[in-house]
Amino acid sequence: MSTGSGVLALRRALGKSHPRIAGVDDGAFAREDRFAPIAAVIVSAPEHLEAARLGRVRVDGTDGTRRVLALLRSLGPLEGIRALLLDGAVVGGFNVLDLDALHRATGVPVVAVTRRPPNFSRIARALRKWFPRSADQRLALLRRHRLTRVPTGGEPILAAAAGCTASDAAWLVRRTTVRGYWPEPLRLAHLLASSQGPKPRARASRGRFLGRSRPRTGRGPVA
Repeated sequence: MSTGSGVLALRRALGKSHPRIAGVDDGAFAREDRFAPIAAVIVSAPEHLEAARLGRVRVDGTDGTRRVLALLRSLGPLEGIRALLLDGAVVGGFNVLDLDALHRATGVPVVAVTRRPPNFSRIARALRKWFPRSADQRLALLRRHRLTRVPTGGEPILAAAAGCTASDAAWLVRRTTVRGYWPEPLRLAHLLASSQGPKPRARASRGRFLGRSRPRTGRGPVA
């Protein structure tokens, strides 16, 4: 699906009563863990949960895009999904997602949201320290899509989109937000993924970008 057709399809879908939106987020993990939990949900907007699945990704690995796509497909046919929301562009620490690849594979717009702007200088330093062989590739994925501000009923958030315009990404965020300022598919996915995490005392610290700002694994700050 082209970006133009994706925009038109998203606009039509969001104008309907209950568009089906997928959401993906990860959960906390302990520093010594090899894998981190992720969850995918399908919500009939704004808040009716239709399906949910749990999966996992390798901590700081490179399998995130493939694992997210497999988890989405395990929910059932993708034809009825109108958009995919992501809580950031990384899962499991520094496992960076390819928004364009997800858009091509699903045929729907992909929107990643974050609560605060990333510090790319700090991210670049961390990547080159902990992942010297793949730092440039990971950083390029993180910087590929421009972040735009989305006004909400609470504090504003930032969104990056593949397969739709910034204005339609903002419309999607508002359309799927029930209360506060965070989209319901992401709130539900986070709750599900967190149910599989370690006990609170064992959790690595969390942050959030299109990545994160603090280490989860003890191997350096996560974007």
